[in-house]
Amino acid sequence: MYAETSNKPVPHTGDSQGTAPLPSVPPVTSPSAFGTVTLAPPVPPARPRDKKRVGPAVFVTCLVAAGLLGGGAASGVSALWPYAPAHAATTVQAAISPVIVNNTESVNAVTAAAQKASPSVVTISTSSGSSGGTGSGIILDTEGHILTNTHVVTVDGAAADAAVEVRTNDGQVFKATIVGTDPLSDLAVIKIDAQGLTPATLGDSGAVNVGDTAIAIGAPLGLSGTVTDGIVSAVNRTIETESSATSQGSSTQDSISINVIQTDAAINPGNSGGALVNAQGEIIGVNVAIASAGSSSSSSGNIGVGFSIPINQAKRAEEIISTGKATHGQLGLTVQDKTSGSSSDFTAGAEVASVTPASAADKAGLQSGDVVTGLAGRTVTNASELTAAAREQAAGTTVKITFQRDGQEQTADITLGAAS
Repeated sequence: MYAETSNKPVPHTGDSQGTAPLPSVPPVTSPSAFGTVTLAPPVPPARPRDKKRVGPAVFVTCLVAAGLLGGGAASGVSALWPYAPAHAATTVQAAISPVIVNNTESVNAVTAAAQKASPSVVTISTSSGSSGGTGSGIILDTEGHILTNTHVVTVDGAAADAAVEVRTNDGQVFKATIVGTDPLSDLAVIKIDAQGLTPATLGDSGAVNVGDTAIAIGAPLGLSGTVTDGIVSAVNRTIETESSATSQGSSTQDSISINVIQTDAAINPGNSGGALVNAQGEIIGVNVAIASAGSSSSSSGNIGVGFSIPINQAKRAEEIISTGKATHGQLGLTVQDKTSGSSSDFTAGAEVASVTPASAADKAGLQSGDVVTGLAGRTVTNASELTAAAREQAAGTTVKITFQRDGQEQTADITLGAAS
């Protein structure tokens, strides 16, 4: 049984000598969360001024030395966040790694897309007490706003006021402040005071097709500027992952349901908050989690099943920048999975167990026993998908809900309440 009316969501990734010049690329106009920005043509990144580590480099070493990549029988979905104790003795430097083109005559689409997008992807180091890790982020504007995951900036829910540093693609390091977090979508915005930033070109995740090229850029295992590619494996996938909401420095241990793009581009712990990019170099998603086949869900490596928050949803970061948080829709229902048959393992909707009086669902005329099969244009096959579909809408949004009552399909308009 899933209490949708609860104030918590329903449980459920070095410079090289002799490098050839990069191909000439004309200026492009880049949409962002703040309107249209004209970007200068990409230029070869300058040689890093030093090879110093950014933040506690023990994060990379401890992830490996502590055996956090071990396997196991359990499976699940885990956020891409590596932990490391502050007292670890061994350190490893992750060298700055801009996109290097050594042979301009054999540049392929992935190289071109990575060259365009990489200047907009940063590495994030976060620490609080003995906990910390490295993640990734996406530059939104020239004012220094950077999009990432809540679980990155809260050290997986362990800290509400973690120390945050950012290393840009050209090797510069900046202190960052947390503008706001949104645990229900696992999105957050931080800000740095820097000049000459390159805002990302945001694409349209609603136009993504299964089979499209997908390129992941970020800092897996702390290795800044790593580029991997694959395809879009699925769209409109709903996953459940642990919430990173904080309460006096402690994780709430609740889980959240979010709609994602699935990809087989290799992503690993540290890719969190980084970019999923299409063949045109446009951001189509924010990498957030991987499917885990290991017993340690927080540290399992890539098995070809990764998940990214669609950029159309992540564009609501403007709301976080404006108010420090984002609103989410709520139906006012208690629901459970509706199975396809008495002995079936497959589900066919979200069955309403109860309706909260005066709630959005009550005002729309839903009743106990109704089976919800769609919301806001999304197909609903279980309770988790219904929760995710409601939460990705802003509070106060009016959408269409589809449900079955006594075997007959019905629709209604529903104005969503506010999840708290």
